[in-house]
Order: sequence, then C-alpha cells, then structure tokens
Amino acid sequence: MKVFMPAFVSEIIVQSHQSDPAKRARLRWRARRGLLENDLILTRFLDANEEAMSDDEVDAFSRLMELSDNTLMDLLMAKKQPEAEVDFPHVRALLIRLQQA
Repeated sequence: MKVFMPAFVSEIIVQSHQSDPAKRARLRWRARRGLLENDLILTRFLDANEEAMSDDEVDAFSRLMELSDNTLMDLLMAKKQPEAEVDFPHVRALLIRLQQA
C-alpha cells in the first residue's frame, strides 16, 4: 500500500535547526544571559560551533537555556552535575564541550 504524503509535509519533517534561520537566531538570542561570564562562554561556543551543531545538541543547549543564570554557571564551571530536567546524556555531552570551550 502506497501512502500519499504532500510535499509540504516532507519539507516540515526534514526542517532542522540548521536549515531554519529563525531557529538559529532564536537560539543565539536565548544565549544572551544576565551573567557576563555565561554570556561570554555561550556566545564564544556558538561562534565556533553553531553551524555544526546537531539537533540533539541544539535540544541540549535549549534545555540549558531554561536554567537560571546561577545554576547554569555552576554547571559550566563543573561545580554541580545536571539534575532533573537537564539530566540527559546529550545535555551532559554538550556540557563537557562547553566546559572545554
């Protein structure tokens, strides 16, 4: 049995972070933080890696952006480990990359 799928549906399915300029701009905007240290770390990371980030990495980055500045700083400085809403393997992997940046 053949399933008919309109062209616009297949375009939506393959639409990723990297192919959507609005999503990329939104991610960069969310990286602007109240603590200058966070802002510098995140901005430098995006400058160097944004174009190559996978959708999993973008998801991890977005989850981290939901945190308060102080909690995020503690994670970036490895003073704390991810908990609850950010305790996922892809978030931990991104944190390691951010800590090395």
